[in-house]
Amino acid sequence: MNETNFFSVIVPTYNREKVLFRAINSVMNQTFSDFDLWIIDDGSTDSTEHLVKEYRKHHPLREKIFYQKIENQGVSAARNVGIQISEGKWLAFLDSDDEWLPDKLFKQRKFIDERPDIKIVHGEEIWIRNGVRVNPKKIHQKYGGMIYKLCLPLCRISPSAAVIERRMLLSMGNFDEDFIVCEDYFLWLKITSLFEVGFITDPLIIKYGGHEDQLSHKYHSMDYYRVQAMYKILTTRNLPEEDKQATLKEIYAKSEILIAGYLKHNNLKNLEEIQRIYDISRNLLKEMGC
Repeated sequence: MNETNFFSVIVPTYNREKVLFRAINSVMNQTFSDFDLWIIDDGSTDSTEHLVKEYRKHHPLREKIFYQKIENQGVSAARNVGIQISEGKWLAFLDSDDEWLPDKLFKQRKFIDERPDIKIVHGEEIWIRNGVRVNPKKIHQKYGGMIYKLCLPLCRISPSAAVIERRMLLSMGNFDEDFIVCEDYFLWLKITSLFEVGFITDPLIIKYGGHEDQLSHKYHSMDYYRVQAMYKILTTRNLPEEDKQATLKEIYAKSEILIAGYLKHNNLKNLEEIQRIYDISRNLLKEMGC
């Protein structure tokens, strides 16, 4: 591997032989060439391993392509393995069901050169749902700047659109493997509570949705994990008063809805935990005069 590569691109995958090569080709066809590609196979049981090895063997830029298979541990663990074994100065992530536009890395490198103070850069997206292009709702609008409060309601940054300086990401503790979903949401909260976010208004990626193996289809109570993430931020960050208040209000609102749903459907598994966080947020808001 060329140690001077600027980007290390990490593609975690699990049983996605049908779409993986769309993602891989979108990396290998980038107009910016100072990168290496790390495909982290999270224990696939389909033909992923054979197909990737054949692809690499016949690709003219095979020296840029690396493949690592691990035991199935989830997307966070797969990304973290890629972070650990790669060496690029900046890290780029691509989910194996998404696709980069050809100038993605070029535009992000240009942005980084113009704004060396920025440690994370993302950009606009094109959305395809069940084969049809759709316009994202306003709630999904992307932003740059100090966007911590904007990141509280939902995930504002797609891993596939983001590049992150390695040293900064390592200081954040990488992706939290305790989160089976919303691991990216938690990471963005950790980052945006401290750092400005760079944003490119041009579309950089195509995001494909609607397929059955999306994690958001498997886990429906995403706000349970968001409440956990916000509470961790609240207890580990010395947030400015305005950010702390916004975090507590979002925890309170999401917890209230979760509790009502748990009681309505007699789903008591997480009730006690969320009730405790709800009570803490309510009491802290009262102390702040809210």
